Amino acid sequence: MSKKRQSVAVFDVDGTIFRSSLLISLVETMVAEGILPKKVQTYYRDAHKRWLDREGGYGEYINAMVDAFYENIKGVHYSEFAEISKKVVENQGKHTYRYTRNLIKQLKKDGYFLLAVSHSPKTILDQFCPGLGFDKTYGMIYEIGPEDRLTGEVVDKHLILNKSYIVKRAVEKEQLTLTGSVGVGDTESDISFLDIVEKPICLNPNSHLYRHAKLNEWNVVVERKDVIYEI
Repeated sequence: MSKKRQSVAVFDVDGTIFRSSLLISLVETMVAEGILPKKVQTYYRDAHKRWLDREGGYGEYINAMVDAFYENIKGVHYSEFAEISKKVVENQGKHTYRYTRNLIKQLKKDGYFLLAVSHSPKTILDQFCPGLGFDKTYGMIYEIGPEDRLTGEVVDKHLILNKSYIVKRAVEKEQLTLTGSVGVGDTESDISFLDIVEKPICLNPNSHLYRHAKLNEWNVVVERKDVIYEI
């Protein structure tokens, strides 16, 4: 008799579990520690202010942060990168949404295979996700060159950008099933995997994901201050 396949629960991380962006925290800490120069902040300062003033979108801000990271990470020693990742999680690892934190605990108890799929660096995800009970984590893997220094390149970037591909690959590799599957995300980059799970959940979605969710009658959950409600 073949073994019954385990159902999978798929989570985005930034803005879905972590109440900000691990990459933002990582870059800011690297600047504070002197690993990246202060001029890095000029890449995203204006976009950040526009977002705070509600004159620009969060997507614009995070894209500027990603550009700053890519442009300046070359030459950083991997050991420093890993150490800062550990420090960020030690200091901010509990900055999570109650809704997803409790859902993760319940799904773990119910026997789900917990899968995290994120565009943040895998180095920091591997510090953050295991403590929450995740079984496997996918994220950006940065190429390490001579003398263990980052080259600024991402290994197989085209693959990790396609979250549905990653989920299908994990399901096959780990011998899981999408029957009874759950997915949680917060932006349009999560639509590809939310489309293939049986129970898609959108937590604090941006406008693009919200519109898609309402058209497809997906669950939309909002956590604001100490209130959690569905809309």
